[in-house]
Amino acid sequence: MSLRRALLIGGVGLALTVSGGAVVAGGWQQATPQPATPSSDPIGDLLRTQAPVEGAPAGTPAPAAPVAVTPPAPAITPETLDPETAVEEPAPKVEKAEVVVEPDTPAPRRRLRVAVVEAIDKITAERMRFEVVVGGRPVRFNGNLIFTARACELSSPTEPVEDAIAYMDVSLQPRGVLPGTEARQIFRGWMFASTPAVSGLQHPLYDAWVVGCKA
Repeated sequence: MSLRRALLIGGVGLALTVSGGAVVAGGWQQATPQPATPSSDPIGDLLRTQAPVEGAPAGTPAPAAPVAVTPPAPAITPETLDPETAVEEPAPKVEKAEVVVEPDTPAPRRRLRVAVVEAIDKITAERMRFEVVVGGRPVRFNGNLIFTARACELSSPTEPVEDAIAYMDVSLQPRGVLPGTEARQIFRGWMFASTPAVSGLQHPLYDAWVVGCKA
């Protein structure tokens, strides 16, 4: 049994005969070109012959092992800060309108026409309470002290202390002096019935203070 095959080399056919396991050259002969077998996918053949062959992208080669990808840090906003460390913006200052409180006008004091005075002689312990008319005649006590009243008022209801206040002139004219000798003034000012030890007359021989006012 023999097998004859043709080998096409450079357009020249070489006939080989295989017989009993040996290859026998049958000589050279011109190979007859065979018509091309029509392809079942002509469009695909056209694209494969015309499409350029893309190479590997240039750049850093792929790593040998997987690389962990760290996501970007979130933006820091006042809402994401810790309330203890967050810096609060100062609130805008609101100017408050000043409220001017006008003091209440004190009620006028009530003026009366008679001052009630009390006096004491420190030597004889003589004590006397008497009345002095405002703007009227002077009144003598023990023949030596002369009292003249200039004003006498009662405190108004708006004042913290209920009081009687008198403006007094007190003069000293000892007995036995020559007629026409002018008396020596020893006190002039306001006497307060609530504080006799502070506003009254304090003399080595006499003490005097206002007790009240009368109509």
